[in-house]
Amino acid sequence: MTLATKKLVFLESLLGNFLFSICMLYGVSMTSAVSAGVIMASIPAVVALLSWLFLRERIGLRVWVAIACAAFGIGLLALSKSAPSTPYEPTLESDLAHQDRLLGNLLVFGAVMCEAAYAVIGKKLTGALTPKRITALINLWGFVLMTPMGLYTAVKFDFSRVAASTWQLLVFYALAASVWAVWLWMTGLKSVPAARAGVFTVMLPISAALVGVFVLGETLRGVQLLAFGIALMGVVLATLPARTNL
Repeated sequence: MTLATKKLVFLESLLGNFLFSICMLYGVSMTSAVSAGVIMASIPAVVALLSWLFLRERIGLRVWVAIACAAFGIGLLALSKSAPSTPYEPTLESDLAHQDRLLGNLLVFGAVMCEAAYAVIGKKLTGALTPKRITALINLWGFVLMTPMGLYTAVKFDFSRVAASTWQLLVFYALAASVWAVWLWMTGLKSVPAARAGVFTVMLPISAALVGVFVLGETLRGVQLLAFGIALMGVVLATLPARTNL
C-alpha cells in the first residue's frame, strides 16, 4: 500500500468505526430514536455533497434540492420542542433534559458526517484494495483505537452483570455492523458512484423510526412527523432515476 492509501485506511476506521460508534451510541442515548431517524435522513444528501467536494462527482439540481430538504428537516427538528401533555413549571431538571436532547441530536448529526465521510473514503479505497482487505484493515485499526477506552472502562466494570442475551446481541452487532455490512458496502462501492450509493442509507432513518415506534413505544408527534417527511422528501428526490447521467 502507498502512504496515501494507508492514511485513507486509518481515516476510514477513525471516522467510520471509532467516531461514528461514539457519536451514534451516546447520541441515541440522549435523544429519541425518532429524532435520530429524522437526522439520519440527511445521510444521502451529505454523501452527495462530500462526493462532489472530494471525488468531483457531478451533482444535478435535484440533488441540491434534496440537500436543502434534508437541512430544513433537521433545522425544524432542532427548533422543535416536545409539548408536554399537562401544564408544568420549567425546572432545572427539564432544562437539563432539553440540553441533553440537543446534545444528543448534535452527536447523531456528527455520526451522519462520519458516515458520509466513510462512504466517500470507501469509494476511494475500492480503487486500490479489495473489499475483504478493506474490511480487515479498518477493523484492525478499530481494535487499536477502541482498546484503550475499553481497558479503562473494564477496570471498574462488572462483566458478570451482563446477561447472556446481551452478549449475544453484542456479538451479532459486531459481526453485522463491522464485518458483514462493511464487506457488502465496499463490494457495492466498487461499481456504484458514492453519491448514488448514499441513497441506500435511507434504510437507516426508516429502520430507526420503525424501531422507535413499534419496539420502544415512541410516537411520531406532529412536528417530528413533518420534519421526517421533509427529510425523506429529499431522499426521494435524490433516489429517483435521472434522464441523464449525473
